[in-house]
Amino acid sequence: MGDPEDTFLEQLGQRVRTMRALRGMSRKVLAKVSGISERYIAQLESGKGNVSIVLLRRVSNAMGAHLEDLIPDGEPAPDWPVIRDLLRKATANQIAQAKDILAGHAVSAARRPSFAGIALIGLRGAGKSTLGRMLAKKVGWSFVELNKEIEAQNGLSVAEIIALYGQEGFRRMEQAALGQLLARKELMVLATGGGIVSEPLTFDLILSSFYTIWLKAEPEEHMMRVRKQGDLRPMADDRSAMAELRNILVSREPLYSRASAVVDTAGLSVDAAAARLFNAVTPVLEQDARMFARG
Repeated sequence: MGDPEDTFLEQLGQRVRTMRALRGMSRKVLAKVSGISERYIAQLESGKGNVSIVLLRRVSNAMGAHLEDLIPDGEPAPDWPVIRDLLRKATANQIAQAKDILAGHAVSAARRPSFAGIALIGLRGAGKSTLGRMLAKKVGWSFVELNKEIEAQNGLSVAEIIALYGQEGFRRMEQAALGQLLARKELMVLATGGGIVSEPLTFDLILSSFYTIWLKAEPEEHMMRVRKQGDLRPMADDRSAMAELRNILVSREPLYSRASAVVDTAGLSVDAAAARLFNAVTPVLEQDARMFARG
């Protein structure tokens, strides 16, 4: 049996690596934001770190993560991050109601969010904007890019928001923008940012409000499409960009797979991918019209 402390550090390193990938951050970017050397973070992720709680806190803050998520102590329930974040924001009355439910006392269930349309998730380069726009036109709904909505509501680009307020600030604005979109009570095709799955409450709201589709492609295709767009955030100037992209995809796959459906666009032309996407949503569009009632 291995040394418990060595095992702890290995698990800690894996959690840091996974958390970093979920947020789409390269090791170089995390080092810059946290003010900790890239070499030290590499040691931490490889299980050889002898990290102090202060440095670990700086790593978690740089990723906009909760410190406790990095500390290995068994695997929590899949919905624990959502429950924890809800509790942090809950009023005293809501906490009391939650205690009643957990204690087995009957209370009225909260009303599910209204159906808001179709949301597309996946890595950059998956075709969310291109295919989402084509789908929206075909079904007669509005098309919304969540990142553009965030920029419009805050008068800053995504890059400027992250530079000024960090990952945590950006995720707060992302959640607020999504809430305002849902308040419109109109059907839409929503293209989300690739890292939306890293914020439990926001992603849970997406899953509960939209028919969610994971647009999937091979890592090489993602990279090729992103290069064509002239956008390598946050992998710019990183010699291991392809390895970072694979790491991001592997880390996010369990969350992307929570989508209602998966549409694999690997090797398809834009028109063929659009046709496959429309076929995937046809059953939803054919359901009882009452599901799509506005308001």
